[in-house]
Amino acid sequence: MKVYRAEQIRNVALISHVGAGKTSLVDAALFDSGAVTRQGKVDEGSSISDYDPDELKRHISLNAKVLPVEWKNHKINFIDTPGYADFVGEVKAGLRVADAALVVVTAEKGVEVGTELTWQYADERNLPRMVLINKLDRENTSFDTALKSLRDQFGLKVVPLQIPIGEQSSFRGVVDLVSQKGYTFEGGNKVQEIAIPAELQESIGSYREQLIESAVESDDEIMEKFLEGEELSNEEILSVIKKGTRSGQLIPVLCGAGSKNIAVQTLLDAVVDYLPGAADALPEDAKAFDDTLSMFVYKTAAAQVGTISYFRVYSGTLKPDTHVYNVQTKADERIGQLITTRGKTQEPATEIPAGDFGAVTKLTNTHTGDTLAGSKDVTTALDPINFPEPCYTIAVYPRSQADLDKMGNALN
Repeated sequence: MKVYRAEQIRNVALISHVGAGKTSLVDAALFDSGAVTRQGKVDEGSSISDYDPDELKRHISLNAKVLPVEWKNHKINFIDTPGYADFVGEVKAGLRVADAALVVVTAEKGVEVGTELTWQYADERNLPRMVLINKLDRENTSFDTALKSLRDQFGLKVVPLQIPIGEQSSFRGVVDLVSQKGYTFEGGNKVQEIAIPAELQESIGSYREQLIESAVESDDEIMEKFLEGEELSNEEILSVIKKGTRSGQLIPVLCGAGSKNIAVQTLLDAVVDYLPGAADALPEDAKAFDDTLSMFVYKTAAAQVGTISYFRVYSGTLKPDTHVYNVQTKADERIGQLITTRGKTQEPATEIPAGDFGAVTKLTNTHTGDTLAGSKDVTTALDPINFPEPCYTIAVYPRSQADLDKMGNALN
């Protein structure tokens, strides 16, 4: 895979109530980007994201995983997280290494309990975000009702960036409120610009006004121009949407149907255009490292090749056959072959630059939440993952000494 600069990288956590369609959305994005030749389906067990045996059996995500999508000379690292509250640790780990969040709700139910919880977790990290109203192709769905539930729950800064063309089984595309252009998606990945249906003309005007009124609040100069009644150019509108989204003053709402691959490409465009790049979103705790290599291990997993440590590089560049220093355990660790992952697919990497994700095997003294640095002079660790307090404990007794040794190694 091509190496991207930090300003070209978008690290976006997908969060939602269970069953909102995050995984199907990523499968569609991978197909649209050309990463795969056939769109994966959760129900068929062919999803790129869900590959764990229990995920395949239950048709739900149980683990957070990074799925890079290359789009218009950018790399979008989608972090697909579970929807079930039982796996909140995976959600928190994913949000810890994200620079933004994409909140997915269904057009049928709008805001649900899981939406509120994951929104709160994103607030804890002060993450800018966008919202996707998904599954607009289903029966008993309403864009307006779902949007109202979002605005009632999270405030008037939640504003539509698109409105749907068609309803329920007739849903076939979106109108971009900035460009005021309509797009349909024949076969999913075939985008066609169309004339805006006459029945949408009136609502486009009111929704667009709502969007601009909210967006200009992020820029005093453009807001003054708007209040004086001057016409804003599309470039100015794009600028204030970008600024407002990245500052958290604005939360754009998009439309789509991930499983049908409708409006996924316009969503990818919005992610690139409005959400912050890894260079822009560097957290305060990482700025202290300057150009010194720093990386954060957000997850560890057991595999046939040994323990796999999944990490994000925050500063510097990591290359194979490098020695790094574990700030927590004070141990020297050797980095062997570097790996990039896309679901269960693994590829060797020549380097992992700042802002990007990778994995490495067989680190002996490194655990989830540890900071690895390029110098032993580093004494400050990156902020840990804010895991919730356990609500249930259980004792497990091995049947033999051999089982005890195996269990000890696995738990360690």
